[in-house]
Amino acid sequence: MTATVSDFYYGAATPVAAYLMACLGAALGLRCTTRSLRRPRYRARWLALGAVSIGCGIWTMHFIAMIGFSVQGALVSYDATKTLLSLFVAIAVVAVGVFLVGYRGGSPLNLGVAGVVTGLGVAAMHYLGMAAIQTNGTLHYDAPTVLLSVMIAIAAATAALWAAVSIHALWASLGASLVMGVAVTGMHYTGMAAVSVHLTHQTESSQSSADLIAFLLVMLAGPLLVLLVAAVIVMFDPDMMLGQGDPDASVSAPFAGDPVFPSQPSPTRTSW
Repeated sequence: MTATVSDFYYGAATPVAAYLMACLGAALGLRCTTRSLRRPRYRARWLALGAVSIGCGIWTMHFIAMIGFSVQGALVSYDATKTLLSLFVAIAVVAVGVFLVGYRGGSPLNLGVAGVVTGLGVAAMHYLGMAAIQTNGTLHYDAPTVLLSVMIAIAAATAALWAAVSIHALWASLGASLVMGVAVTGMHYTGMAAVSVHLTHQTESSQSSADLIAFLLVMLAGPLLVLLVAAVIVMFDPDMMLGQGDPDASVSAPFAGDPVFPSQPSPTRTSW
């Protein structure tokens, strides 16, 4: 028996919250990447923080959206191990792409390779998170829709990596993060459109249980805290707060001696 599936059990609350988290992760990742280009001496640290921010933002977006996932005639729960594994996958694949363009530049070849790797990883995170679902039935996927979601993930990842190395102005990067939020959230809901559930038996209620909500909130607490810490680090960077600008300006303005970005113009100072 094929069940009725909904991704909007709580209305617009979950997709809006999911979109905002995707935007937050993208914004922090872009700002961290900008800082890495301005401070070659600390590039690895900023790139790592950017990768963690983007990865946590994508993962948090996914599971906030999944709070609104319901199957008529079934209760939904999640395998904790697979859920956490999907988080590590998200961070790891984003790190591959961010470090590749962060150290080797934004050439078409680098962007293409990094975008494909990162996009496939984001899709893997999504479907691994879906594999964590436990319910009284089996999940089936429409192959063309799954393929479309993977293509969206690759395009979104490539665009995000391009923006990370090409857009340095504050308002431009914030605008790019809003666009990236649309792309990442769109990938999620495209993937969800591919899902159908065949029930083996029905339960009396299809509502999300309190235990499920509590589990997801516990899972989300860690990544949300990481994003909060990342936001504090970016906004209250001591060099910016003390008005010292770029401490590596003497060796990197404009990226002097940096073989990765020899032709980049001197970046505009921002406070965020």
